[in-house]
Amino acid sequence: MPSFGDLNRVNTNIQSLDSQFSLNRINSDIAENQLKMSTGKRINRAEDDSAGYSIATKLRSRVGGLNQAMQNVGDAKSVLDIAEASYSTVMDSLVEMKSLATQAANDSLGDTERDFIGDQIEALGKDINEVSNQTVYQDYELLNGSQNSNGTGTNSGSLSLEFQVGERKSDTISTDVNAVNVGELFASGGDQDLGATTTNGGAQAGGTAIQASQATAGSQGALTFDDGASSSDYREFISAVDSAINTMSENVNSIGITQSSLSVREETLSQSISANESAKSRIMDTDFAKAQSESVRLQILQQTATSALAQANNGPQSVLGFIG
Repeated sequence: MPSFGDLNRVNTNIQSLDSQFSLNRINSDIAENQLKMSTGKRINRAEDDSAGYSIATKLRSRVGGLNQAMQNVGDAKSVLDIAEASYSTVMDSLVEMKSLATQAANDSLGDTERDFIGDQIEALGKDINEVSNQTVYQDYELLNGSQNSNGTGTNSGSLSLEFQVGERKSDTISTDVNAVNVGELFASGGDQDLGATTTNGGAQAGGTAIQASQATAGSQGALTFDDGASSSDYREFISAVDSAINTMSENVNSIGITQSSLSVREETLSQSISANESAKSRIMDTDFAKAQSESVRLQILQQTATSALAQANNGPQSVLGFIG
């Protein structure tokens, strides 16, 4: 602001310099306000609000992790949906096995008819193994248990999966997808005799009528029905099928529990994403109503500052009156 008597000096126009400074500051504010409106962000550089910029960056990082975690949950549900669908197919095969075994357990059938039924049940066992082979997601054979270190063959047991369902290290959900091949369903403890020994003409013959072999590396086990298996052999086999059906029911229940947990986590993630996005928006985003009001105010100040500068530049003309 010029001091008393400055207007009488021509060489340095203090009033003009002050007006230029004011106009430049207003023009800078206008440019800043236009940047906020064009980008939609209140903070475009760290110098705009260093603390707010740091907080918003952390929130943005968290939102990115939460969004990916949401995608991970969707992928995890897809994996379990595939396993569940195959479990359902295996269960259908077991139910059909029980129906056939119940039919063969009736003494109204002869040995030839029972042999036909045994062939059908063996085929159903092969179908179960084939379902296990074909249930694949990415590089995982979901229903064949844990794989060897080289990725080939199968071991008994289950496939352990751990899903990253959050943006923190500890945000995981683990589940085991149990193997459901013939070896696991009918002979998890080793080769198992599922029927009494056969007899031929009243004399005991060697071997067992019905046998299930254990799944080992590179194999999945198999059901074997000898010719001449009796109705009592099939009655024993009914119990084995019932046990396999119970095992499948437990497997489905386990997957259902994990699917429910994933659904809850999906809802929680959705709420967390919304809350964090809202917090980031309050810090980073432009309030357009406020920015527009500020734009009008600055435009008026720009016009008045321009007018003041013009008057200041004409001020030295009054000095001519002293020398005229």
